[in-house]
Amino acid sequence: MIKLPHWEDSLIQKYNISGPRYTSYPTALSLTSGYDQTALTNAIANSSNRALSLYIHIPFCHQLCYYCGCNKIITRHQSKADVYLDHLVQEIEAQAPLFKDYHVEQLHLGGGTPTFLTAAQMVRLISALEQHFEFTHLAQRSIEIDPRSLADGMLVSLKEMGFNRVSFGVQDFNDEVQAAVNRPQQLDEVLTVLQQARALGFKSINMDMIYGLPHQTPETYKATIEQLIDLAPDRVSLFNYAHLPDRFAAQRKLKEQDMPTPDQKLTIFKATLERMTHAGYQYIGMDHFAKHDDELAIAQREGQLHRNFQGYTTHGNCDLLGLGVSSISQIGNAILQNEKELRPYYHAVSEQGNAICKGISLTQDDLIRAAVIKQLICHFELDKSSISEQFNLDFDEYFEHACIALAPLEKDGLVINDQSTITVTAKGTLFIRIICMCFDAYLQQQIKNTRFSRVI
Repeated sequence: MIKLPHWEDSLIQKYNISGPRYTSYPTALSLTSGYDQTALTNAIANSSNRALSLYIHIPFCHQLCYYCGCNKIITRHQSKADVYLDHLVQEIEAQAPLFKDYHVEQLHLGGGTPTFLTAAQMVRLISALEQHFEFTHLAQRSIEIDPRSLADGMLVSLKEMGFNRVSFGVQDFNDEVQAAVNRPQQLDEVLTVLQQARALGFKSINMDMIYGLPHQTPETYKATIEQLIDLAPDRVSLFNYAHLPDRFAAQRKLKEQDMPTPDQKLTIFKATLERMTHAGYQYIGMDHFAKHDDELAIAQREGQLHRNFQGYTTHGNCDLLGLGVSSISQIGNAILQNEKELRPYYHAVSEQGNAICKGISLTQDDLIRAAVIKQLICHFELDKSSISEQFNLDFDEYFEHACIALAPLEKDGLVINDQSTITVTAKGTLFIRIICMCFDAYLQQQIKNTRFSRVI
């Protein structure tokens, strides 16, 4: 059952705090040093999965977007991508034999800007992956695209290489906003690549949007969302801009006085939520929307939606292998991350064929809490008995402290915690991250050391 979020101003003011996004549990903040290739081989041996999702990180961008907090390298030198591919292919050749019993069901290229690569460089990468991994016939292949810098013929080449899903970074259609964040973009550019992607038969088209940027107002963003709805992508990711200039130097170029106030941001989100759902988009959760006939929306309605480091997904049965600088893997009961900087990544791959440097081995408690958080964040409802049976425990006894933490939320009507189920109400869907935080055993220590993004 899908609930349309119910907006209540008093609750928004009370609960609009910061918290994790739960693309994993434990979150990446829990990763520690001391992990290496041995941890990966042990994780594979202990995993019951033989379905694989591949994530490939391409860090390069031609131009710096001032808001960006991603792991990226700004350069105009295409030769740097050749050097990167030399090491990436070396990593593929070293890691793939460990996954000889796996079948790849998903491939996602992220960044940075993956289409920084030329068609020839992309062919080299995909050829290496196909040579060393076994792909299923119906594998999902998706890629993130900057429509401003897409080379002529690249979409055709991507289609020929088997890509069937694309995600366009748009962020905003307003010229003043685009100039402020150093991302000038013409509507015609977006429209052209969108029409071409549809004509080529890409199965799902996503657009990334951001609210909270300089010069955005409720009025300007209303026009942006109306334009977005006219373009009618299959999915929309609507991110709340987190201004963290202490962590991301480029964000210091943005003037805080030009940004919408907290109240204006809430107004923007509320209006966008109303327009998107009125236009026929299903609210998947947090900041994601999908058309009702999109497989993401269908998976949620059928109770089959999952969440991992790639966000909401229909392939939660897969182990996830991340390749490239800073990439994160989740194999069985282990989460592992590669070196985050390019030089250490190159050195590690050259010396040992892999760049794993951080990780965590999931305890039984981690697995139990991860199952609870995933169910709540994907489906807004949890059957206590299924968790009790799966992990041989008494739910209310095991989660006594979590239930105590839920009590104030229940009093405010965000959640119903009865004998058999935990149900997130229409009021509570907007605060799903806070509800999940009640089950997070690591959170208090992390709050002391980390600035999370606000939940709305």
